[in-house]
Amino acid sequence: MPVLTPSAAPPLPQLPKAPTGIDGLDEITEGGLPLGRSTLICGIQDFNEPGVLMAFEETGEELAANVASLGFDLKDLQARQLLRVDHVHRSEIEETGEYDLDGLFIRLGYAIDSIGARRVVPDTIEALFSGFPNQSVLRSEIRRLFRWLKDKGVTTLTAAERGEGTLTRHESGQ
Repeated sequence: MPVLTPSAAPPLPQLPKAPTGIDGLDEITEGGLPLGRSTLICGIQDFNEPGVLMAFEETGEELAANVASLGFDLKDLQARQLLRVDHVHRSEIEETGEYDLDGLFIRLGYAIDSIGARRVVPDTIEALFSGFPNQSVLRSEIRRLFRWLKDKGVTTLTAAERGEGTLTRHESGQ
């Protein structure tokens, strides 16, 4: 397989960027993350560790278009069993009565086990839990999700909205 040097590499499709404000990240992403889009960050190409992206907002096709601007080919990664993208429609996780994530754990567990994933990205906590009014149940389910992922032995990267006076919107601030 030929190695492309920066001068010989074909130009990547460019999207408008949103600076992150994180020193170094904006430089290596050539201006920030794709504006108005979700971003997958993982090391599967460098470390040959399969990963799962559980998306709650964008479809696999939309995500593939987003990361193509950063030089990643999600369809190729999926074909090589290095990535599994699972789009969960919001209607599949609506609060009814006693809300819990057992169905999501089954689906996520299958995705992890199907490719031997070592890395997981649930995209995003807000998308997963938006529209659920009971904050104590939400916090409990978030803790349970993170414990479950830890017990599975996967490295997890999760994004969340910053809260007012709290690290995330789902923290109590106390």
